[in-house]
Amino acid sequence: MKTRNLILTMGLLAATPAFAHHSFAAEYDGNQPIKIRGRLTKLEWTNPHAWLHVDVKDADGKVVNWSIEFGAPNALLRRGLRRDDFPEGIEVVVDGYRSKKPGAAVINAKSVTLPDGRNLFTGSSGTGAPGDPEQ
Repeated sequence: MKTRNLILTMGLLAATPAFAHHSFAAEYDGNQPIKIRGRLTKLEWTNPHAWLHVDVKDADGKVVNWSIEFGAPNALLRRGLRRDDFPEGIEVVVDGYRSKKPGAAVINAKSVTLPDGRNLFTGSSGTGAPGDPEQ
């Protein structure tokens, strides 16, 4: 019976999708800091990382929707960020680092400034991003 249960458990684990957690350096370029300003269109307050989506006008006036990766919701809550801080339509300023993928409108956020002037740390510490502490 123990062998049968072990085989069933292993089968279930093998069939369950695994979520990989990549380091900062695997996806983002620490030599490409970026600051954007735009209107919040969507918040995804989900694990393993929260995401903002922001409409930004480029130099030609074309609107580009940027995807912005934050730290985990639990870490954000410990830093004082709340879901309610991000209502759709507000203007935010995001400091972070560009994706390594050419042409991708994706950022790993270091901080976000809200309309009330609060500048909040949004990154994950120890991921290899510039200025992150060692783990």
